[in-house]
Amino acid sequence: MALPFLFEFWAHAHQLPPGGGWRSWVVLGGRGAGKTRAGAEWVRSVVEGAGPTEGGRCRRLALVGETFDQVRDVMVFGDSGILACSPPDRRPVWKAGERRLIWPNGAEAQTFSAHDPEGLRGPQFDAAWVDELAKWKRAEETWDMLQFALRLGEDPRVCVTTTPRNVGVLKALLAASSTVATHAPTEANRANLAASFLAEVRARYAGTRLGRQELDGILLADAEGALWSGAMLEAARVASVPALDRVVVAVDPSVSGGAGADACGIVVAGAQVQGPPQDWRAYVLADRTVQGVGPLGWARAAIAAMEEFGAERLVAEVNQGGQLVEEVLRQADPMVPYRSVRAARGKVARAEPVAALYEQGRVRHGAGLADLEDQMCLMTARGFEGRGSPDRVDALVWALHELMIAPAARWRRPRVRVL
Repeated sequence: MALPFLFEFWAHAHQLPPGGGWRSWVVLGGRGAGKTRAGAEWVRSVVEGAGPTEGGRCRRLALVGETFDQVRDVMVFGDSGILACSPPDRRPVWKAGERRLIWPNGAEAQTFSAHDPEGLRGPQFDAAWVDELAKWKRAEETWDMLQFALRLGEDPRVCVTTTPRNVGVLKALLAASSTVATHAPTEANRANLAASFLAEVRARYAGTRLGRQELDGILLADAEGALWSGAMLEAARVASVPALDRVVVAVDPSVSGGAGADACGIVVAGAQVQGPPQDWRAYVLADRTVQGVGPLGWARAAIAAMEEFGAERLVAEVNQGGQLVEEVLRQADPMVPYRSVRAARGKVARAEPVAALYEQGRVRHGAGLADLEDQMCLMTARGFEGRGSPDRVDALVWALHELMIAPAARWRRPRVRVL
C-alpha cells in the first residue's frame, strides 16, 4: 500500500515545508517532536520523481550531522531516517565505504561530519539536510563551508532540523531574510511517544528554562553580558525546598491597568538565615506576576500569594505609586504587614548585588519560574534588553534585598558599646 509513504497525509503542519522562495527551512522542535522525520521526508520530496527511476528536483545532496556515526545512525538508518521513510521501490542503497546513499534514479547523498568542516571544501550540491545544528562544536565553520558548497541547480536549498539552543549560528540563520521556520513542542507528536516518557519529562522539567528549550522547542536567548545566564539558573534549580525562617512577597507595582500597561511583578521568596550571612540561603518560590488587572487586582494577587506561602511581610516599591501603593494594599487587606521600599539607584545597580548572590551559589530556584528567568537572562550591565519593563526581575531584586542584603548589612554593622 502507498498510504504509509504519503507523508503529506500523516504529517503535522510543522513537518511540511512552507511555500515561497526560501533558501533555508529551519524545523525547530522539542525532543521527539518529529524533526528527524521532517528532514528525511523533505529529502525524499526533492530526490524522488514520479516513478522509481525518474529524477526529482535534486540529484546531489549533503547530509550533515555532528559526527559520521550520528548521520548514519539517525539520519540514514534511524527509526525516522531516510531508509525507514522510503518505499521499497525507491529506497536508496547505503554504500558504507563511500559514506553515500544512492537512489534507484541515480541521485546521491554524501554524508559529512561537523567535526571536519574542511570535508565540505570541494564537493558541490543542490540540496542539504542539516541535523542538530545548534549542538555542533564547530557550527560556524561547518555552516559556512556548506553555504559555499550549495551551488548546483537553479535553487539550492537546505533543511535544518534542530532543538534550539542559544548559539550564534542559529540566531543568525533565523534572522536571515532567506530563512523560514516552523516550530513544535514535544507534545505535538505525543501520539508517537511513550506516555511514560511524556509523564516523566513533564514532571521533571515543566516550568524550567531547560524544559522550554528541550520540550517546547523555544529558542531562549541570553543577552550578551547578562547578569544571569541560563546555565547559572539551571545550576540553581532544586527539586524541593527546606523549611525556611522567613518568607516575603515582593511587588513591583503597576500604577495603571489595561492590556497595554506594564505587568505588576509579584515574586515570592524565602530564606534560611541561621548563623553568619555567608551561611544564609534564599529560595525563590513562585512568580505570581499579573498584567491588565488594575491596582486593586494586583494588590489582591499579592495578598493571595502571601496567604498561599505563609509570608510574613509584603514589600513594595513606591517610586511610581507613592502613597497610593499602600492605600491600594490596605483596601485589599487593612492588616497586611507591609514595608515600602524606594529605589535610590538604577535597576542595574540594584540587581548587581543580587546577581552576586547567585554567583556565590546562595540562591536556589523552584519550578515554574520560566518567565522570570527569561527576563533575568536579558538583564545586562547596560540595562534590560527585553521588551517593556523587567517587572519580574525588579520584584525578585526587592525580595532578595529584603531577605539577604539588608539584614546582612545590619548584621555586619559594628555595635557601639556604651560605657
